[in-house]
Amino acid sequence: QVQLVESGGGLVQAGGSLRLSCAASGRTFRTYDVGWFRQAPGKEREFVAHISRSGVNTYYADSVKGRFTISRDTAKNTVYLQMNSLKPEDTAVYSCAAQIVAIGSYDYWGQGTQVTVSS
Repeated sequence: QVQLVESGGGLVQAGGSLRLSCAASGRTFRTYDVGWFRQAPGKEREFVAHISRSGVNTYYADSVKGRFTISRDTAKNTVYLQMNSLKPEDTAVYSCAAQIVAIGSYDYWGQGTQVTVSS
């Protein structure tokens, strides 16, 4: 079992930055990958970024590549999503999820944190 709690969301102007945190507990942190997803009102949930359990490999959606950075801190059992140059279209609820089996489904999800970018 993995418990995930997101934080760091809020209201920011276009061009600004936010750092989201995903605090994990339960299963040993280094034994699963973590992804960030987002869902805007009226839209389907979409993939944002992913980091491997080792922290070596990262992947990004084209829409955020070059603006967002995913990282993980093993000492704090936390995954971060640094978001720079934010755009109004980044407005969404952001959730993190744990992937126990690499390239498998995401098995555990957090409750999400709201990010609102004003123009």
